Amino acid sequence: MAAALGALARAWLVAAALLACAGPPAAAQGLESALSPGPLIRGHQKVEGECSKCHVRFDRAGQDRLCLDCHKDVGQDLRTKAGMHGRLKPQTCRSCHTDHRGADMKIAEFDRKAFDHRATDYPLAGKHASVECASCHRAGQKWREAPGDCLSCHRKDDKHKGTLGADCASCHTEQNWKDAKVDHAKTKFPLAGKHLETRCEACHKSAVYSEAPTACIGCHRKEDKHKARYGEKCDSCHNASRWGQIIFRHDVDTRYALRGKHRDARCESCHTGILYRDKVGTACIDCHRKDDTHKGALGTNCAACHSETRWSEIGRFDHDKTQFRLRGGHVKVECKSCHTTADYRAAPTECIGCHRKDDKHEGTLGQDCAACHTDANWKASRFDHAKTRFALTGKHTVPPLKCADCHRDQRSYRSAATECLACHQKDDKHEGTLGRDCASCHTERDWKATRFDHGKTKFALTLGHASPPLKCDACHRGMKSFRPTPLDCWSCHRKDDKHEGQLGRRCETCHAAANWKVPGFDHARTRYALVGAHIKVACASCHKSLRYRDAARECAGCHLKEDKHKARFGTACESCHNARDWRLWNYDHAKRSGYALEGKHAKTACEACHRAPAPAGKAAAPLDRGCSSCHRADDVHDGSFGPRCDQCHGVENWKQVNRRMRTSRAPGPQQAVRVAAVRGVLS
Repeated sequence: MAAALGALARAWLVAAALLACAGPPAAAQGLESALSPGPLIRGHQKVEGECSKCHVRFDRAGQDRLCLDCHKDVGQDLRTKAGMHGRLKPQTCRSCHTDHRGADMKIAEFDRKAFDHRATDYPLAGKHASVECASCHRAGQKWREAPGDCLSCHRKDDKHKGTLGADCASCHTEQNWKDAKVDHAKTKFPLAGKHLETRCEACHKSAVYSEAPTACIGCHRKEDKHKARYGEKCDSCHNASRWGQIIFRHDVDTRYALRGKHRDARCESCHTGILYRDKVGTACIDCHRKDDTHKGALGTNCAACHSETRWSEIGRFDHDKTQFRLRGGHVKVECKSCHTTADYRAAPTECIGCHRKDDKHEGTLGQDCAACHTDANWKASRFDHAKTRFALTGKHTVPPLKCADCHRDQRSYRSAATECLACHQKDDKHEGTLGRDCASCHTERDWKATRFDHGKTKFALTLGHASPPLKCDACHRGMKSFRPTPLDCWSCHRKDDKHEGQLGRRCETCHAAANWKVPGFDHARTRYALVGAHIKVACASCHKSLRYRDAARECAGCHLKEDKHKARFGTACESCHNARDWRLWNYDHAKRSGYALEGKHAKTACEACHRAPAPAGKAAAPLDRGCSSCHRADDVHDGSFGPRCDQCHGVENWKQVNRRMRTSRAPGPQQAVRVAAVRGVLS
């Protein structure tokens, strides 16, 4: 392939040389025709053999100029940078279109599926992007000759039959032909409210949209419930957002502002005739003549009493301007309760005029009901009881007692008794034995709570008797008479006395008033003061029986089991052991026995020397202080040197012998021999 191209190039060079040497142009043209690489396409066959129509000798770039001389529409696109060619990057024509390949060669062919229509003057959008090319580009036409207006393709879809012109895009969109986007605001009838949601066919009955009516009655004649009584200007009352919503501003557009119930009233309630012909009256009596129960006796100025909120509610009439001002419960009372006739001026002004049935005193207290009863509530009294001989305090006021609780006779309140027993006879558990002066103990704040000062009696309540407070019947078993109550502890604490009376009835000598279980007995006053660990020991640990006086006072009475010496040293345990801790002992052997323990003796157990048990009930017998009493078995001399072993042997080590033997007197014959023998052994 490369060799063939090289040969072709050399042939062109030879041809160019021959042309340069050739004579006239005719000869050169003939030569060029003879050297043509192939036939032209059908569209260029009219210039077959005329190479100069497309080629400029020795000027390859000049070929593009000759192309544009024929293809003027493409040249116009390049100059204005429009169309597909005008949007391409600068390049030669032959880079895309080649010829001399045969008559049937398609030199303008391209990939239709990959072609980007945005490079043309008509970018495809919406539904156009999915339409086949042949739908717009007809066969036998150039690609650029495809129409750009809507009607060329959508003439069959134009239901308006051309009456709205050819600018379909002003209403229809490329997304969906049936979806219209007309800007109705630019017409004589801007759409608002519910009209925005209405389909075009609802108003535009025919394809000629300009014939649609602009008056409300043109479309809403069926919805006109007034039957044209109020004319055809529906928009003066009805809203485009909602037909049933009335936007007529009665307060502004007329001289009669609507207030209260008038605002909820239907138009037909007042406007009974034709709107623009029959005049509507503005006086209350014009509409409410049937509601006037006074039959005109109070005039026609209904608004002086009645309000627009509710006809039956009297809200405007100022009763304070009359001789009877309304206060408290009178404010909520209906007019007919006092005004029993249509002539309101005849109503009574004194209380008894309306409350005669409520007067339970039957007139015995006069007719000045306001002296006790209030306007707020007839049953509530404002009588100041503090001005009487019996001021109400404490429980007599909270919660408030009913008058009938004390005043049994409703006709005359003055006969009510003032002493406590008159009302509290049933509450007197003493049955009158303590007199009638209940206030000396009981308070008005609470009948069950007493204020009796027990400190003024022979038995003042203190500590456990006072906190928490005991109930009276805890000690005073007979509620009829408190005075015979005994003062001794045992009378109340008989069940708590575990000694069963053996220690007498003066419980306070041991037990405290703050807490019965905590004893307050001072053991130091007895013959056995408690010290050390004895202080924390429970009473029952030593006092085995309820007769506390029988408790043993010697150590062995309680610590016999702890006596590891088995009574060998007697029962005077305190001579060695400490009350602070039984296991600690502090016997001073030097001071108590006159025999100081030194050396090995200090570490020797007591039982090693004190072997014989003590006599019953007595201390241990004194021991022989001689060494031989304990070391007889260790005396290898068989007593020949006497009992003074300490003269030779030391207390640190028995086997260690002191060389310096001291004698108090000259030894005897036998002793001299033994001494000589010992010295011989030692030497």
